[in-house]
Amino acid sequence: MAALKVGVLISGRGSNLQALIEACRDPATNAKIVLVLSNKANAGGLARAAEAGIRTAVIDHKAYADRAGFDAELDRQLRAAGVELVCLAGFMRILTDGFIAAWHNRMINIHPSLLPAYRGLDTHARALADGVKLAGCTVHYVRRELDTGPIIVQVAVPVAADDTPDSLAARILTAEHRAYPLALRLVATGRVTVDGERAILDGQAMPGGIMMNPTG
Repeated sequence: MAALKVGVLISGRGSNLQALIEACRDPATNAKIVLVLSNKANAGGLARAAEAGIRTAVIDHKAYADRAGFDAELDRQLRAAGVELVCLAGFMRILTDGFIAAWHNRMINIHPSLLPAYRGLDTHARALADGVKLAGCTVHYVRRELDTGPIIVQVAVPVAADDTPDSLAARILTAEHRAYPLALRLVATGRVTVDGERAILDGQAMPGGIMMNPTG
C-alpha cells in the first residue's frame, strides 16, 4: 500500500505536527507529510517542518476578502501537492462549509476533550469547573458543525484535585501526542471505515482493564 500523502494545517507552535512528523518516520504509519500550511508566517511549526525537509507554505488569511477566497487557495495548494488527507493541528481558522464538503472523510482534527463533551474553547477550565474525574482528547473526522464528526481515537487522562487549567492542559497535550499519530496510522493503513457518523475500526484490540479515577 502506497504511503498516504498528508497535508497539515497549523497556526502555532506545531507540537502535534512534530508528533506526526516523528510518526511518519516509521514505515508502519504508512503516511508521508508532503505539505505544511499555515495562515501565520511566524508559526513555530513552520520551522519544525522545514527542519524535517517538508515543504511549507504561508497563506495569510488577512490577504483575502472573505473566508471562501482563503479556503479556495488552501484547497488549491493542497491539491497541487497531491494531498490525500488533511490533518488540522492547531489551525485557528473556521473553515467554510464548501471546503469541509470538498474534503469530506479526508480531513481529521484533534480536540482537547473527550467529545462530545466540551466542544469549542476553554475545554480544560470548563471540565475543572464541572468537577469531572477524567478528561482527555479526541481525534475525529471534520464536519460542518464545530468539533463534531466520527471519532477515530480518544485518550483519557485522570484529573487531579489540585489541577489548574494549565496543568490539565499539559497532561492532555502529552496524550494528544500519542492519539494523533495513532489515528493517522489507523487511517493511512486502511483500518478505518466511516459508516454514517461513526468511524468503525477494523481489527480493533480492546485495551485491557478499565481506567478509574479515583482508584480506591
